[in-house]
Amino acid sequence: MENYARIADTGKPRVVVVGGGFGGLELVKALRNEEVQVVLIDKNNYHTFQPLLYQVATAGVEAVSIIHPFRKIFEEQENFYFRMAEVENVDCERQLVETSIGLIRYDYLVIATGATSNFFGNTLMEQKAITMKSVTDAMELRNTILDNFEKALQLDDEVQVNSLMDYVIVGGGPTGVELAGALSELRRHVFPKDYRELDFREMDIYLIQSGGQLLKGMSEEASKKSQEYLERFGVKVWLNRRVQSYDGFTVTLDTGETLFTRTLVWAAGVTGDPIKGLKKESLLRDNRYQVDVFNRVAGYANIFAIGDIAAMVTEENPQGYPMLAQPAMQQGQQLGKNLGKLIAGQPLAPFEYTDRGTMATVGRNHAVADLKLLHKEYKTQGFRAWLIWMFIHLISIVGFRNRLMVLLNWMWSYFTYDTGNRLILGKKRENIPVEETMDHKAVE
Repeated sequence: MENYARIADTGKPRVVVVGGGFGGLELVKALRNEEVQVVLIDKNNYHTFQPLLYQVATAGVEAVSIIHPFRKIFEEQENFYFRMAEVENVDCERQLVETSIGLIRYDYLVIATGATSNFFGNTLMEQKAITMKSVTDAMELRNTILDNFEKALQLDDEVQVNSLMDYVIVGGGPTGVELAGALSELRRHVFPKDYRELDFREMDIYLIQSGGQLLKGMSEEASKKSQEYLERFGVKVWLNRRVQSYDGFTVTLDTGETLFTRTLVWAAGVTGDPIKGLKKESLLRDNRYQVDVFNRVAGYANIFAIGDIAAMVTEENPQGYPMLAQPAMQQGQQLGKNLGKLIAGQPLAPFEYTDRGTMATVGRNHAVADLKLLHKEYKTQGFRAWLIWMFIHLISIVGFRNRLMVLLNWMWSYFTYDTGNRLILGKKRENIPVEETMDHKAVE
């Protein structure tokens, strides 16, 4: 006997949405007034505001400030149902989603699973590096950073102490740039007060980018300015270098150079996070589903994909839209309207992306912003860009209480040069080098 998840059948067409990220959230909102039953499936019972994960990792804000329960978000939406589960497979012929809590029937399926880190087949790197894709990742990094300094206080060996105090960030996109800037700020204003016995002039922060510029996709002005800010703050920016391997202690680059650190943050390379059951022909090389201008997955009439997992490849856009929040949100909004039209037998409207620009912060009073307003481009850097960045992110956080908490944290940090509670709670990364390796490096 087959096990079905317990979800009341309302008799209305059922739209099953897999993934509660930015795209999934906007889709559910857009279906608020449609005559459908919306079932959201996610492995967590909350939405995460990912752009501020780096602040959780550096104790700038508390984790609870950037997450919000799905049921709270949609408490007034009568056609909304949520199930916390992991999707294991899709039976496309029978229109069933196989999950960890049982089978869930669908009339229309929307895949909004987002992206995951791509280690390009390097399993040892995957085991040893820390990613920045979830609240759990961010808290693990925070715990690891603080635990490293606690360990360093107990050691006399210079090589071991340096390996605990030095940090390597791989990837010069917004996550890598913002994390490097935040760490440099902690090095100047916070860590020396917490760990007075350590010499933080010996703490090195490396940002490694495979290409010739930071913030690829932004303007040349933004790229150069972000690098200028980081180097002014003491971050060592290494361009045109690729990390070939990392064993938990030694970072080996394609140039033959080596760095020694117990903590490597992987913010480079992402790949789609598909689910089993769909045709292999529907997936492109980067594990993103090929979709048409209506976000329908290639080869299916009632299965759709939005956001990072969807590659809407056209002549004008041969690489698909960037894997950012804005395309995901706009696709969710448009698909919600189209599903209503589809059920009503009306023609669908093609998706058209409105690029509103990109921005990144590089520490206190410093940011870069490429904005597009009313078909005009505005480029700004420094304090003005930093204020714009703060405003946009603050209003984008889900939940008034969360916005207030983040604002208070930011104000406290700005005026006191201090951050939130730097507590070691939960999981941390324990990269313990082999003694023979340590002895060899010490001799070198």
